[in-house]
Amino acid sequence: QVQLVESGGGLVQAGGSLRLSCAASGRTFSSYAMGWFRQAPGRERELVAGISRSGASTYNADSVKGRFTISRDNVKNTLYLQMNSLKPDDTAVYYCAAATTGRPGKYDYWGQGTQVTVSS
Repeated sequence: QVQLVESGGGLVQAGGSLRLSCAASGRTFSSYAMGWFRQAPGRERELVAGISRSGASTYNADSVKGRFTISRDNVKNTLYLQMNSLKPDDTAVYYCAAATTGRPGKYDYWGQGTQVTVSS
């Protein structure tokens, strides 16, 4: 079992920055990969960024490359998403997720989500 709790969302103007955090508990944090997803109203949930167990390997969706950075602290059991140069299109509920089965791309635990709203 893994419990995930996101924080750090809010309202920001276009061009601004936010840092999301995801505190994990339960299984050993460094034993599973993690990801950030987002879902905007009327749109499908999309993977924004992913990170390997050690943090050595990361993935970013094309829509956020050069603007968002995913990282993790395996001592603090926390996942981060640094979001810079935010755009109104980034408005969504952001979720962190854990891939504990070891199967690539298969996320089986989810946080409750945190709202990010970017005003123009």
